[in-house]
Amino acid sequence: MDNKDAEKLFFIPFNTGGHWLLLAINPIREIVYYLDSLGNDWTTYPDMKVLIDTVLQAFRAQRDIQTSRRGANSITWIKVACPQQRNQIDCGYFMLRFMRDTLALGRLKIPTDYFDEFKCAFYTKDQVDEIKEEWCQFMIKLCN
Repeated sequence: MDNKDAEKLFFIPFNTGGHWLLLAINPIREIVYYLDSLGNDWTTYPDMKVLIDTVLQAFRAQRDIQTSRRGANSITWIKVACPQQRNQIDCGYFMLRFMRDTLALGRLKIPTDYFDEFKCAFYTKDQVDEIKEEWCQFMIKLCN
């Protein structure tokens, strides 16, 4: 990666051991956008934060960026206020929907109050069903 990649986002679906959330990472700028449909802070999952911070530090070292100037504290974690799930089972679909919405808009960063086009407190049943259907169609094509 070089400086032309400074605005790329890498999506990491992350399972905390019973819950899916989405991390969108800009490794050049060392920004981690954190989208959790349960509304938890990233400090709820300290192992996740340590892992991602370590990966970004290794990426930085591989690019020969001075670590003495830029410690782990320079990694910016941004909690995104995103739609919240109303049950304990839809987190994976919310994570997929967050990723799809971001990709559909072609945005290079995620606002802290999510996207105006998709801003809502909760996804409707139809919105969740829509991403379930898209996922099923994707898997069917993948298996054929």
